[in-house]
Amino acid sequence: MTKAIRLAVTMGDPGGIGPEIIAKAAHQLRDDIEAGRLQFIVLGSAEALDRACTQTGITRDTLPLTMIDVGPVEGEIQTGKITAVGGEWAYRAVKKAAEMTLAGDADAIVTAPLSKEALHLAGHHFEGHTELLAHLSEQRDAVMMLAHGPMRVSHVTTHCAINDISKRVTPTRLRRVIDVTLEALECLGIEAPRIGVAGLNPHSGEGGILGTEEAEVITPVINEYIAKGRDVSGPVPGDTVFIKLRGNHFDAVIAMYHDQGHIPVKLLGFNVDPATGKWQAISGVNVTLGLPILRTSVDHGTAFDIAGKGIANADSLVEAAEYALKLLEGRRKKGL
Repeated sequence: MTKAIRLAVTMGDPGGIGPEIIAKAAHQLRDDIEAGRLQFIVLGSAEALDRACTQTGITRDTLPLTMIDVGPVEGEIQTGKITAVGGEWAYRAVKKAAEMTLAGDADAIVTAPLSKEALHLAGHHFEGHTELLAHLSEQRDAVMMLAHGPMRVSHVTTHCAINDISKRVTPTRLRRVIDVTLEALECLGIEAPRIGVAGLNPHSGEGGILGTEEAEVITPVINEYIAKGRDVSGPVPGDTVFIKLRGNHFDAVIAMYHDQGHIPVKLLGFNVDPATGKWQAISGVNVTLGLPILRTSVDHGTAFDIAGKGIANADSLVEAAEYALKLLEGRRKKGL
């Protein structure tokens, strides 16, 4: 029998919807857990999980999960509010999950959402999960990939000011992003991955009129991969590259910066009720590549406005767990 894949599932901010969607996700993934395909190891506040079960009508004792409480944390968890207490719980859960994964006690991390503001209030000055995990694993060259079905987008830069983007788009960084994206696609079962590389400037620089990064950095790197027989195309203008991705011209796109890659994926992944303007469902996965720790995550925030009401949708967390399973099973087949 194949060894179960052990997922360290971090609760995120316990004042947000993390506890609730974890309870619902464990319930939805029951068949895979009971079949021995995966283990669901939750890290965070046991009290917050118990409260979420009560709010959602799920019997805590029937959930097929292992709970590791990372407390005590001084102070009360306040549902629906940004607090240093919530930030501290979130930090400790991620830290413990990273330690377990690096020690071989877990195979991957799946994260529920945390609040960057709460994290900073607690004294942990990281821009988000990706940067925190890079710090904990002592590896700075992480790559963020968003996925919504066949829409997969890796990012050359993420959480930085617009003014800093062009300085961070370097040949070394671009090669790194392409390499780990190719590897991830192969682990997902795509034998000959096709990658489209977005331009940085409007119209990919318009022959140098609107910018020179395409000619000086992006095109030479793309040509290196073409010379090695890899299917890497571009630079494709940012306003058309995602249309081509949706049209199945590529298996993934390399975006140059945060909003260039996030907007198209979230536009497709967030289902909005046109009558009320409210989100009906949220689909999509955030994957951290290029670290000794594989991490997948929901593609949404803490949703403090609906926390504690029992109405949060767990689909994105279920997708994140399933994506981790697929990547890890692919890695095992490749002997990685």
